[in-house]
Amino acid sequence: MAYGAYGEKRMYGKTTMGVIRSTFLIAPDGKVVKVWRKVKVKGHIEEVIRTLKSL
Repeated sequence: MAYGAYGEKRMYGKTTMGVIRSTFLIAPDGKVVKVWRKVKVKGHIEEVIRTLKSL
């Protein structure tokens, strides 16, 4: 709940409460560097790796 990864979502036209698929990139100092919401699996890891390499 602290990161907003649980909440209202819609599936097949029905509103429910549940886990919202998200990725959070957190630096060693605890700062949130990047947030991806409503993540789709296909291609996501490549995008995360590109972001990591650009830091």
